[in-house]
Amino acid sequence: MEFGVCSVPVASMRRDPSHRSEIISQLLFGEKAILQGYAPEGWYYVKGKYEGYEGWIQKGQIISIDEHKYNKPDNMLTSGWVNEIDFNGYKMHIPMGCSLSAFSTSITPWSKNAIKYKGHLFNVEEADRSEKAIRQLAYKFLNTPYLWGGKSVFGIDCSGYVQTLYKFLNFFLPRDAYQQAELGEPVHFLQEAKCGDLAFFDNEEGRITHVGLLLNSNEIIHASAKVRIDKIDNEGIVNVDTRERTHKLRIIKRYF
Repeated sequence: MEFGVCSVPVASMRRDPSHRSEIISQLLFGEKAILQGYAPEGWYYVKGKYEGYEGWIQKGQIISIDEHKYNKPDNMLTSGWVNEIDFNGYKMHIPMGCSLSAFSTSITPWSKNAIKYKGHLFNVEEADRSEKAIRQLAYKFLNTPYLWGGKSVFGIDCSGYVQTLYKFLNFFLPRDAYQQAELGEPVHFLQEAKCGDLAFFDNEEGRITHVGLLLNSNEIIHASAKVRIDKIDNEGIVNVDTRERTHKLRIIKRYF
């Protein structure tokens, strides 16, 4: 079995080994994966360690690591919106939520895949799940543009957003909204919702296609065109700028 780690700030994971193929997810710098296959013109078929998502990533954006580095815990994450590191002697800016556990921290003239980082690392095992802490975390992403398959402050989708927030809160969520909705305990009335609960929304066919984090029983923060705060009622989301109803509420779930 071969193992790899993302060596660029953000690597797009595509459905097929082609630049024209749909982006289905991403790996952030330091995210690990199992290398499951190869394709001509420089593509790896990978399975992400954190959520098990599979797709194609450019070979030049993944470097090989041994099993020991792959198995090292990833509970320490970069906490700044953007973080400057020295990677193999050159500066790189990586987003919030990256793990550095797969890299050496000793830079020498002969070092390989070594980093130097002077910023703060957030220990998810010491996560504060208070309302104040959840709001501060969620607000860091405000105005981040929506990007289908995105998982970073450079561009993010709705399920990638709540998955990232919950990663900082030390609670695993799968990648897609419909998968996330299968976990947790139902909150039967919106009026009983508390900060940190997730609200899910379906389309005309009844398929869950959107998710957001509730700030209280009448406000939601979610990725829709950008990460934004909107109003919510028993029917769904109301855009605070246009007054239009944008998403139909299906279910609310509580995870901790």
